[in-house]
Amino acid sequence: YSTDFEVHRNWLAITHNLPLSQWYYEATSEWTLDYPPFFAWFEYALSHIAKYFDPQMLVVENLNYTSRATVFFQRLSVIFTDTLFIYAVHECCRCINGKRAAKDILEKPTFILAVLLLWNFGLLIVDHIHFQYNGFLFGLLLLSVARLCQKRYLEGALLFAVLLHFKHIYLYVAPAYGIYLLRSYCFTANNADGSLKWRSFSFLHVTLLGLIVCLVSALSLGPFLVLGQLPQVIARLFPFKRGLCHAYWAPNFWALYNAMDKALTILGLKCNFLDGSKIPKASMTGGLVQEFQHTVLPSVTPLATLICTFIAILPSVFCLWFKPQGPRGFVQCLVLCALSSFMFGWHVHEKAILLAILPLSLLSIQRAKDAGIYLILATTGHFSLFPLLFTLPELPIKILLMLLFTVYSFSSLKSLFRREKPLLNWLETIYLIQLVPLEIFCEIIFPLTPWNGHFPFVPLLLTSVYCALGITYTWLKLYVSVLTERIPVRQKAE
Repeated sequence: YSTDFEVHRNWLAITHNLPLSQWYYEATSEWTLDYPPFFAWFEYALSHIAKYFDPQMLVVENLNYTSRATVFFQRLSVIFTDTLFIYAVHECCRCINGKRAAKDILEKPTFILAVLLLWNFGLLIVDHIHFQYNGFLFGLLLLSVARLCQKRYLEGALLFAVLLHFKHIYLYVAPAYGIYLLRSYCFTANNADGSLKWRSFSFLHVTLLGLIVCLVSALSLGPFLVLGQLPQVIARLFPFKRGLCHAYWAPNFWALYNAMDKALTILGLKCNFLDGSKIPKASMTGGLVQEFQHTVLPSVTPLATLICTFIAILPSVFCLWFKPQGPRGFVQCLVLCALSSFMFGWHVHEKAILLAILPLSLLSIQRAKDAGIYLILATTGHFSLFPLLFTLPELPIKILLMLLFTVYSFSSLKSLFRREKPLLNWLETIYLIQLVPLEIFCEIIFPLTPWNGHFPFVPLLLTSVYCALGITYTWLKLYVSVLTERIPVRQKAE
């Protein structure tokens, strides 16, 4: 079983047995509570059902406790909460205009979108094999997007505010929400050229949005503010001492940066430019969650990643403000915010790529250009999740599920845009095909070599670096598409 079973078992035990004042201080287990208060209350609610399955799972001191009843309850709770995700997908499908004609229901954009979301390979393995509760969280995200597309702005804002207090990783996409709500809800009219009518600014709408944010925040953080524990909660939510990268490098810019530093270190040792006795062994490639210093390149601080992320997000936010395209422009900005934060954020988990893949599904069925970007990002991002399932029995399962989803994605989108030019060029196709020999080498060939005992991190490094190239490419391609896109005159007037 993955460590996340023990993580959530421990959180069930903490919230069930300890008073509120001890939730964010308890440290019997290394898996301390580090999610926002709404998720802690969610665990508290689950714990009152869990006690009927196996009360022993709710004992704080029962570290690494597993039983069939415990695992069954945890699996069942994920399946049950996924009903919110199913409803959110239904609402997103209602937002699709359906102008593209299709003779068969299987070729309808709404059907394709529903399958791309409900059968998403990454979400399936992360939640139902590896085990986490991302389904209902993404359900809240997609439902808030659907509400904004339906011009139900206050509902969308409320859902997103609640989501932030369930899992703070969604702060990555908060700029897209803030700018879009300000542009579309707080300003009630545009000029004919698409510019704002400044006199149409509504203080009432701003006040309503502010009340939603304040009330949700007060409900979540208020008890801890009264207890004087807000700094402790924030320290748990943002543990900067965990280091730049996760144990398995997320395939982002910092993976490429780390690999370059490692390559320069090896070159420096070979050429006697560096003193080997002063270099820590396997500092970045030890597979541990810890702080480390780069050897040749400058070491990266949390502030540096924050600045890089801010700079990377800025153009997408400017486009959303100065080149408004309605809900589609909002989803584009949301995806770019998610990708930019994934590329440059501090201690990014590999699973965070789903924050860009799932919303991009909404765009993939509308334009061939976006469909091509989606295929590259989804295939590369999903492949980067393979190391999460590392046991031999899981190997055929993940390969089969990945193949099924990838084949459907390519065939359905190709059929949807069959009258347009190919979705991928020859270079993109070659890049994706090379994932096959990479998988064979990492999963089959390398474990049989004597190098496996000395360099166990090599397969992870190769997977991370190769996938980082593809994800970086899609990030740049999507940015170029957004920045160079012209807005139809009719759409400006709207």
